[in-house]
Amino acid sequence: MDTIVLQIADWLTLPIPVLLLLAGAGLMIAEALAPGAHFIVIGIALLIAGAVGIALSGLGLTLFPTLIGMALTVLIAGGLSLYTYREFDIYGGKGSGRTSDSDALRGKTGHVTEDVSRSGGEVKLEDGGFNPYYQARTLDGEIPAGEEIMVLDPGGGNVITVEALSAIEDDIDRELAKEYRNEEREPDTA
Repeated sequence: MDTIVLQIADWLTLPIPVLLLLAGAGLMIAEALAPGAHFIVIGIALLIAGAVGIALSGLGLTLFPTLIGMALTVLIAGGLSLYTYREFDIYGGKGSGRTSDSDALRGKTGHVTEDVSRSGGEVKLEDGGFNPYYQARTLDGEIPAGEEIMVLDPGGGNVITVEALSAIEDDIDRELAKEYRNEEREPDTA
């Protein structure tokens, strides 16, 4: 027990800038082991403040100016790293880290990775989250691998019901096709 107390006492005798540097490095390592942006901002701020503190100590400044410099560095580096984290959204797109239910899959598009039939298959959805691969089935027929699809029924998220985009046609699609055919027949006189 005395050995542990002595080891802790040895850590407490380290200069404050070195402690900040070690704490910042430790938090950044913790972030690498358990990502999710829980430790990265404060880790960066403490790491930079520790480095600045070591540099200021090396210039021969007394304790008070060094502490003020480190405190300002924590604020500035923390603010900049928070801004950078939020602006570039390193962990996955604006708002994509939010949890959503299976109904959010309705209308999503993607492509078939294994032929989809009434009994099964697999698709990969665009913006499908952490694992964009889903087991899928179709209401009728078969959809070959590589075909573009749209989710019709999310089915609770376990097995989704999909349809080939080429088979989905609505009034707007029919009107656009009709206009396109008319434009092909009429030569452009302008």
